[in-house]
Amino acid sequence: MEIKTRLKEKIVILDLYGRIDVDSANLIEVIGQCIRDGYCEIICNFEEVDFIDYLGISALVLAYKEVINNNGRMKFINIPAHLKGLFSVAGLDRAIDIYATEDLAVNSFREDKIIEEIKKLQLRRRFKRLPIDIKIELRDKRQKSPVCLKLDILNLSAIGAYIYGCDKFKLGDEVILRLKLSSNPQELELEAKVVWLPDKQIQPHLHPGMGVEFCNISSSIQEKLLEFIERNLSFMSTDE
Repeated sequence: MEIKTRLKEKIVILDLYGRIDVDSANLIEVIGQCIRDGYCEIICNFEEVDFIDYLGISALVLAYKEVINNNGRMKFINIPAHLKGLFSVAGLDRAIDIYATEDLAVNSFREDKIIEEIKKLQLRRRFKRLPIDIKIELRDKRQKSPVCLKLDILNLSAIGAYIYGCDKFKLGDEVILRLKLSSNPQELELEAKVVWLPDKQIQPHLHPGMGVEFCNISSSIQEKLLEFIERNLSFMSTDE
């Protein structure tokens, strides 16, 4: 595979050519160099890609993980029609934002920043994180039986959590977690999406585990989480 790199509005655009397969480790190397150079917003252009196999998909996933784990964003554009089915089967279209054109993808980075600022101003309470150890049950949203039992939430916010003790999921997977807040005997069931995975070598104290973002959460459930978090944070401040 050949890769040509260009810059647009401080966003790195990687024009990919040829086949993405077992010989595509250069993609991960290029992504790593972009991050080291301070560029963490990356677009991969697939317009001239002829073929992708499952080893190539693995290379794309590793590249995406590298970007996400460095607090960056990666987006795909110009997926050829003959490759869209493979992206769907592999779940990449659920985990990674895909756009029809370069301009749409570039604009989406600007929109992301605007949304982030709005959230910081209007939803500040939801981003408070509580360091805590809560036992939960976790399962794949597509399966009825729990995949991992008696896991730990190491920190909790009203929009997500970090779950420790499970390495059975990948980025973009949808899960169901069940937990009880100490102040409320009612068991909560929350839908979530895996949005971050720790690197075993760089963050061994967090491995195995994953960061999840809550999905389709009702305002009443979110308010219960907020009340629980703020109450416990105030207790911690009093103890100090």
